Amino acid sequence: MTNSLKSTFGVEKPVLGMVHLQPLPGSPLYDGNMEQVLEAAIRDAKSLEKGGASAVMVENFNDYPFYPETEEPETVAAMTMIAHEIRREVKLPMGINILRNSWKSALAVAGTVGADFIRLNVLTDAYVTDQGLINGTAHLVARYRKFLGLENKVKIFADIQTKHAAPLAERPIDVVARDAAYRGMADALILAGEESAQPPSIENLTAVKRAVPDVPIIIGSGMKVETANLLKHADGAVFGYGSKIDDIMTNPVDEEKTRRFCEGVDRERNPQLA
Repeated sequence: MTNSLKSTFGVEKPVLGMVHLQPLPGSPLYDGNMEQVLEAAIRDAKSLEKGGASAVMVENFNDYPFYPETEEPETVAAMTMIAHEIRREVKLPMGINILRNSWKSALAVAGTVGADFIRLNVLTDAYVTDQGLINGTAHLVARYRKFLGLENKVKIFADIQTKHAAPLAERPIDVVARDAAYRGMADALILAGEESAQPPSIENLTAVKRAVPDVPIIIGSGMKVETANLLKHADGAVFGYGSKIDDIMTNPVDEEKTRRFCEGVDRERNPQLA
């Protein structure tokens, strides 16, 4: 399954650049200006593309406080419109993440705009989060993807031990990884640290890779120029806060920082050239 990342993204160890959207309609901080939201999203997506990212992942990052799951029409409509416009402007694979765990909306948007994957923060197990208790819904996710005819078109990238959360019951990380991959049908696993600025430990990356050697492992947090070397322990990375001006999540993407990070990742793809 590891090779499936290259078939989707065209490179080994893809960099999944985050397009953190400004507040969308219906969220508490939305200011009524969708043109501004769209312009900022396209600007960030283009900066990621020019900087060398392998994909863009569109996320309603500023819609907090988040629903545990949402199918609110204003959110789905805004995400669909923005993702569609980004696809017109940027020629990169695309992912969709609708926070906190809106699998149904994300799959619907992905199928409509032709996105390549969704990120799902909780696919299996149960986690205590700042949105309350979120239960894994792998049984529903797999069936809805099949219902939409997307099983060979949209991949499920699922977090294990998701950040900003704690498991309802502790289980060994290798067991969690195997269950998410082989029983939950995740196409790739995302492993993050406790918060966005903190990468996962090498110990955990190694344990998960050993548990599911045929499944791609993606680093889900803490990626910046200085931590690109962690890609020697993983098959890809989500690149979010480290791409931003001054490492501030609400700032625009910094094209030059993105380029330097991607150059670091390229050295891990080709260690003989380092």
